[in-house]
Amino acid sequence: MKKRQVVAFTLGVAMLATAMPAIASEGDVVTLTYFNSDGNQEDPWTNPVAQALTEATGAKIELSFPVTTDAEAIALMIADDEYPDMVFAKGNATSLYEAGAFIDMEPLIDEFGPNIKAFYGDEYEKLRWSADDPGIYQLSYYEKGHSALTTSGTCQIQYAAVKENDWKYPTTLDEYEALIKSYLAAHPTTEDGQEMIGISLSAADWHWYITLSNPAGFIGDASPDNGQWYVDADAYCHYKHTTENEREYFRWLNRMYNEGILDPNFATQTHEDYVAKISSGRVVAIMDAAWDFQEAEAVLKNDGKYEQTYCALPVTLNADQKCAALQYQGMGVGWGVGITKDCENPEAAVKFLDYICSEEGQTLIHWGVEGINYEVDENGNRYRTQEEIDKSKTDKDYAKNTGVGYYVGNGWPHYSNGVLDSNGQPFTTTTTDTLKAEYNEIEKEAVAAWGAELLADIFPQADEFELPPYSAIWAYQVPTELNDTIAILDEIAWPTLISIVQGSPDDFDAAWDAMQEEFKANGLEDAEAGMTAFIAEKIAQTQN
Repeated sequence: MKKRQVVAFTLGVAMLATAMPAIASEGDVVTLTYFNSDGNQEDPWTNPVAQALTEATGAKIELSFPVTTDAEAIALMIADDEYPDMVFAKGNATSLYEAGAFIDMEPLIDEFGPNIKAFYGDEYEKLRWSADDPGIYQLSYYEKGHSALTTSGTCQIQYAAVKENDWKYPTTLDEYEALIKSYLAAHPTTEDGQEMIGISLSAADWHWYITLSNPAGFIGDASPDNGQWYVDADAYCHYKHTTENEREYFRWLNRMYNEGILDPNFATQTHEDYVAKISSGRVVAIMDAAWDFQEAEAVLKNDGKYEQTYCALPVTLNADQKCAALQYQGMGVGWGVGITKDCENPEAAVKFLDYICSEEGQTLIHWGVEGINYEVDENGNRYRTQEEIDKSKTDKDYAKNTGVGYYVGNGWPHYSNGVLDSNGQPFTTTTTDTLKAEYNEIEKEAVAAWGAELLADIFPQADEFELPPYSAIWAYQVPTELNDTIAILDEIAWPTLISIVQGSPDDFDAAWDAMQEEFKANGLEDAEAGMTAFIAEKIAQTQN
């Protein structure tokens, strides 16, 4: 088993869910309104971490989020020309920028943001909007640093299936298929008599990106996550649902559907139905991101069904491809938190974000409150009790109620695993040692059988890949005209790919070719040329 190299960094038209009043003061506490495009539930700002953030910064956050889509909510803000103090707009930041909603934060960062500058370090320049406008309008939320410690891979299968295969794990799509089928044949029903499902997906809503579209790129093209794009060796951007390897991946999915291995309801079931199926232990295999099915895994673990949880796999279409799940693409830019022109106290907002970027702030959002969520031993090392670890793994409301990790990925800057503070302590609760210590019985059995230290050791490691001269493309804010064309291509791809998967194998190639022609009739060539030119500009900015 190849020894892992750990990369470590050390410091040297919808209504909104809540109203967005102007900034208000309560005694010495300043209220900052914040719209989080990725939020989906109320946050009363009462958990211990939130209270500690207010104590440290003198600011509290009043959250709002989209009740329909984030794009509609952002469009409503722009139409009304009214904005909360801070916005995490995800992929809609360009609309806000073009509407003049964001302020250039750089002058405030120069005065009040030393921790912000230290946080981004030598990647600070990547925050600049463009060559024509070098202002800083957002702080990237994409994790800073890089983790080679964990991954959900490209495919997942229940540990029980790998165990019954003498712990031999699949690395190609053919091997993956064979293992699914052999396990299904041996276990057609669950212990309580429910019919087992070979593969399930969630494609009835936006999750189609996660379980239908993304895996096609990861597996078919052996590509890292570049959203809708496959970037070739010459840095030419191809809309990924046009490549020959993806054609073969979807041909495989089509065959799985027609053979009854793929869930017949994959395109119509709600995401809640999908999660419930996984939680029941009925689904042998999925192609998904860990964050998208973690709620289901928490249920399985809480029920003691560890063998029905999922083993991450480095599966590619062909044996000569290298799974890029652990490839580092540099700090992602384009998605992040910005301060709007309606913020009456932008100084307070920058100071709040500066604290988030500080060592103390990062420790707080990742670890929680000392003496409650973690302890410090006689050597000054942070650790969690087993009781706290168990709570974090089995209580689906743990993060919400405690605040631990709840504001990581909240649109605010945060460190990745493997990043150390000035005392050599990890900012995150996930380290090699904690991972090994927290593995459950089936995970420990897996690494022992593989002769590995960590579950991620079965993957090609980060040091086996070159760092690309551009960041992950999905995170960039592209010009509106180009983005509109990409949206049209996606609108074609979603229902058409589903129809292709559900169609007759005899009709597959004709249907695939017809989809390509529809892409071409709706701006494919201009989109590919435009994205290629956009990436070339980003490469030039990085090299200058």
